[in-house]
This record gives sequence, structure tokens and C-alpha cells, in this order.
Amino acid sequence: MVRPYTPTGGRAVPTRRTLDVATLLIADPNKPLAGLDAHSHRLMQHCLPGVLSLAEVSADLQLPAAVTKVLVASLVDSGHLLSRSPVPAAQQTDRHLLERILDALEKL
Repeated sequence: MVRPYTPTGGRAVPTRRTLDVATLLIADPNKPLAGLDAHSHRLMQHCLPGVLSLAEVSADLQLPAAVTKVLVASLVDSGHLLSRSPVPAAQQTDRHLLERILDALEKL
């Protein structure tokens, strides 16, 4: 068994708080993998074919999600990975539309 601090080089906290298990990861195929540690290199090779969630990467690489978050945060910082929220940001609601809907419901 590998201790959690081994793959992360002793880092325990990711540099980004925006990562969660549903975060989508997109690898930059133009970034060289030379110079990456073994775990980051493996993670990048896993992500290169397409878009994967952090949870999928964690499960496929058999690493705890917390460890994967630290590795992913470092790769996002270096530009090797892009991270995206799987759900679009909430849009402002049209108050007038909501009031018309409420009026219509009250008339029922």
C-alpha cells in the first residue's frame, strides 16, 4: 500500500478549493509530460484521450479522491489540465416571468 503523502510529494491540501469529485478534467495534449513525477504523468496519460471527472480518474488510478485533488490542482496550476464545473453557472432569473407564473398559478 502506498501512503497518501507519497504520490503528492508530501502535500496534503490542494492549491484550489474549486475541485470536487464531479469536476471535469481536460488534458492539454500540447503540454510536454517530461519532468512530471510518476503519478502526475500517469494521471495525464489517463486524461489525454478525452474528458473525465475527477472521480473517474481517482477510481481508475486507485487513488483516494483527496490525493487525486492535490495532483489535479498541481496539474491545473501548471497548465497541463483544465478543470470545468459539470453544471453551468446559475443564471439570473427573470423576476417578471416568475411573477406572471405565480399569478397564473393563483388563478387556477
